[in-house]
Amino acid sequence: MTASIWVLGEALMDCVAQADGTLRPFMGGSPFNMARAAALRGASVGYANPLSTDQFGQRMHQQLVQDGVTPMSPPSALPTSLAVVQINNGQPSYGFYREGIADRDYTVNAVLQRLQTQPRGVLHTGSLLLVPPEHHKVLEILQGAKSLGWTISVDVNLRPKLAANLAEYIEAVQAIAQHADWLKASDEDLELLGFTNPTRADGAKISAHFTAQGTSRVALTFGAQGAWLGVDGTAAQADVPATKVVDTVGAGDTFWGNCLGDWVLNPDGANQRVANTLQEAMRAAAINCERAGCQPPRYAEVQTAG
Repeated sequence: MTASIWVLGEALMDCVAQADGTLRPFMGGSPFNMARAAALRGASVGYANPLSTDQFGQRMHQQLVQDGVTPMSPPSALPTSLAVVQINNGQPSYGFYREGIADRDYTVNAVLQRLQTQPRGVLHTGSLLLVPPEHHKVLEILQGAKSLGWTISVDVNLRPKLAANLAEYIEAVQAIAQHADWLKASDEDLELLGFTNPTRADGAKISAHFTAQGTSRVALTFGAQGAWLGVDGTAAQADVPATKVVDTVGAGDTFWGNCLGDWVLNPDGANQRVANTLQEAMRAAAINCERAGCQPPRYAEVQTAG
């Protein structure tokens, strides 16, 4: 299988706390969600990390295949990672269980050897794999992938509660970000990275920080305040579409998956359609927010919503 986008990152079960105290499991993990969103947009997507042989892992494998994503690694006997999710006013907060789990059961050499057999495309990573010490493996993979000619996509997606040392974690994320050709960050990410009270009006100034490092495409999301997108020197911004929010789980992943899907499906003239790319990604994220958990829409739904 030739994948235009390879995704390196966690696949876990979001165990969402219900009003009666029970936990309801949803498939999740930011990169896992993003892979599904990009595939539903129409892109050819491969998921690089192992999935568990347990029941959760088997369900995740089935979901990826159903959505058009190809699992690229043999399964792991280690268990699926878990996140316990508390939702307050539609906003999720997370507690993670990340030791001795399947999606970390990979080696640098194994991933790079698989990349060598594929035509050059986009390698996406971010989120929990950027937490030290895991980020050392990711850095090696990104450096190797770049030397092979791959385009690097990074979704910062900081999870500070998971870090034993927040300063070390932020330093690791900054080191990863320096390798990004394409990068996404939320207002919460930007605050942690040292940008004071970031707003959409600051989009061009914030983007300049990343483009100075060699990043050519930057997406900045600001929750209910909308988003800013810069593509190869051309920028656009947009408000959030009218949405009946159930929750926001996976909204950013759906947004970025639709951006990546657009760019790999239509590689020419991306800067000329930056406003359209942004609007479609925002509509996709809004549709996802109208559903419980991360359930990215197909591209036909996005077009109909427009």
